[in-house]
Amino acid sequence: MLPIALTIAGSDPSGGAGIQADLKTFHQWQVYGMAAITLLTVQNTCRVSAVEPVSPEFIREQLRAVLEDIPPDAAKTGALGTAPIIRTVAAVLRDAPFPLVVDPVMVSKHGAPLIAEDARASLIHDLLPHVTLVTPNLHEAEALAGFPVTDAESMERAASRIATFGPRAVLVKGGHLDGDALDLLWDAGRISTFCAPRIETTSTHGTGCTYSAAITAGLAHGNALPEAVRRAKAFVTEAIATAPGYGAGHGPLNHHAHPPTSG
Repeated sequence: MLPIALTIAGSDPSGGAGIQADLKTFHQWQVYGMAAITLLTVQNTCRVSAVEPVSPEFIREQLRAVLEDIPPDAAKTGALGTAPIIRTVAAVLRDAPFPLVVDPVMVSKHGAPLIAEDARASLIHDLLPHVTLVTPNLHEAEALAGFPVTDAESMERAASRIATFGPRAVLVKGGHLDGDALDLLWDAGRISTFCAPRIETTSTHGTGCTYSAAITAGLAHGNALPEAVRRAKAFVTEAIATAPGYGAGHGPLNHHAHPPTSG
């Protein structure tokens, strides 16, 4: 029996991000993947031209149908879009007996907003107090922490600040910094860093989705959180380095990259 993971996220018809990237990642990590769709997008590697949220009631019924029949070993959220959707997801998962990873998707790779302005407060107050890990990039960390995040020191301060909202752990992703790609994990007050050489490429569409999905897959397999992050970081680095080069814009990663072994 394979471990089971659930993604609660938006749909990317071009296949590089959202539930498509999550399910590809779960499959590559030998995890049975399930998905509840929160919003539909019209996008490709060059643009996002429309975003259509699913009704909170329909999302609630998707989650209830899955949870009553095939309980996951871990779950993640991606783009949630609106405050009512965030409150709905938080209400259903508040007492969930499995790890929950939150990728606080706020803006697409193309700069299109994927979360309503009032949804940030709901994310902080309704969802983050109940999650295992939240994985903001630098822009999302700034929005959540309320101050600029521009280097390793401010990444640590931001992680500590975001941790006051209730998540057990915070992973601030430094992919937009100069130099090596540095990520910082705040885990119950302990700081760990994960570093990889920077790869000059435009094939970075869906990086955050793939990263958080790989962490979720590791947790579903029973990895401790730092080990799940380490393996996911290595997977994403390899997936970027071997990206297929599809599309004329920000292309997708190579979701056929091999997950690293434990240890």
